[in-house]
Amino acid sequence: FLAGFGSLVQDVLWCFSQVKGTIDAGVTESDIISTVEFNHTGELLATGDKGGRVVIFQREQESKNQPHRRGEYNVYSTFQSHEPEFDYLKSLEIEEKINKIRWLPQQNAAYFLLSTNDKTVKLWKVSERDKRPEGYNLKDEDGRLRDPSMITVLRVPVLRPMDLMVEATPRRVFANAHTYHINSISVNSDYETYMSADDLRINLWNFEITNQSFNIVDIKPANMEELTEVITAAEFHPHHCNTFVYSSSKGTIRLCDMRTAALCDRHAKFFEEPEDPSNRSFFSEIISSISDVKFSHSGRYIMTRDYLTVKVWDLNMENRPIETYQVHDYLRSKLCSLYENDCIFDKFECVWNGSDSVIMTGSYNNFFRMFDRNTKRDVTLEASRENSKPRAILKPRKVCVGGKRRKDEISVDSLDFSKKILHTAWHPTENIIAVAATNNLYIFQDKVN
Repeated sequence: FLAGFGSLVQDVLWCFSQVKGTIDAGVTESDIISTVEFNHTGELLATGDKGGRVVIFQREQESKNQPHRRGEYNVYSTFQSHEPEFDYLKSLEIEEKINKIRWLPQQNAAYFLLSTNDKTVKLWKVSERDKRPEGYNLKDEDGRLRDPSMITVLRVPVLRPMDLMVEATPRRVFANAHTYHINSISVNSDYETYMSADDLRINLWNFEITNQSFNIVDIKPANMEELTEVITAAEFHPHHCNTFVYSSSKGTIRLCDMRTAALCDRHAKFFEEPEDPSNRSFFSEIISSISDVKFSHSGRYIMTRDYLTVKVWDLNMENRPIETYQVHDYLRSKLCSLYENDCIFDKFECVWNGSDSVIMTGSYNNFFRMFDRNTKRDVTLEASRENSKPRAILKPRKVCVGGKRRKDEISVDSLDFSKKILHTAWHPTENIIAVAATNNLYIFQDKVN
């Protein structure tokens, strides 16, 4: 990638690690990965699944024997973040599925991350322990209390080495603030606050206060019959702690400034692309709904993902995107069947690479797409166990729409819509990507010459 996108189109990535089992008929719903996130250094990678579990992978140190090969990611810690709950007042079951994970910058030896299900956000501390105290005065080595009358010598406890143990402990639980399902969490650049967004409201939290949050956006109408749109995603600006954006099911993006008012119902900027009347159809509103919104690392651009496209917006130009990339335009003729099997409501995410020059997002048949913003070249790759053996080079895939199909092409009619890449992540500084495919996590890196 760094040298250019040309080599990427021929032999893009090679897989150096595959984890989390294998896709087979025995996969349970709880094993399906629902979110993927690198930490700020890229040394850790966290995944959440529908069973409420968080699995953290750590990058191994580079081998001295093979210094040119970068370290692989291995399991570092696994813990149960959320449990299934039941709201007795509303007779609603609250799933344990992890909707989002967000890392906090590392301040000391421990790591901190936020995880959320539909209703509750939790702050977790992940720390290492490789020493244990021995030589207590009031307890024996088994932890049982000693008879005080038998204690004749005062001992000074000492720390003894022990096998490394990684502990995950919940430090804060932020609950009871959302009536609707939480779809986004975003850590502010001041690292003192974060926001959580559901379908109709966005709340601002302080990390030290769990029993109170500030409602900064509320689009709930007085009469719910007048509801025309819902919030689909929200994110803070990477550098300006007063600015954030949120997207809607109508395909619009609103940029808000918290300095103007406590309640940001009035946006500072409104991004919307006028619809071409000739393309108007029954599915127009559904496919225009934005499923993900991401600021670029520079803070200059916003990237949005709807059902068929990825768009890049300049913060200084609200009337139309500066770039539009077709992810799977060949599905336009399949919208009717995709509507019938509910696939048209799938929420695909999108990510930037570390330099904001390449965009990645997912598709069906375990395909994921990459777009180079400089050369305007793109590539389709497949994350599958058959095609992604360790150290193997990924070959670009092509979808045939009609007419004669070449040997290396796949027909649009034979795509598997049950295999979909919804969640991806890109290392913050290197060309390493993580792709979640059902219960499989694939980690790829660029080819090392």
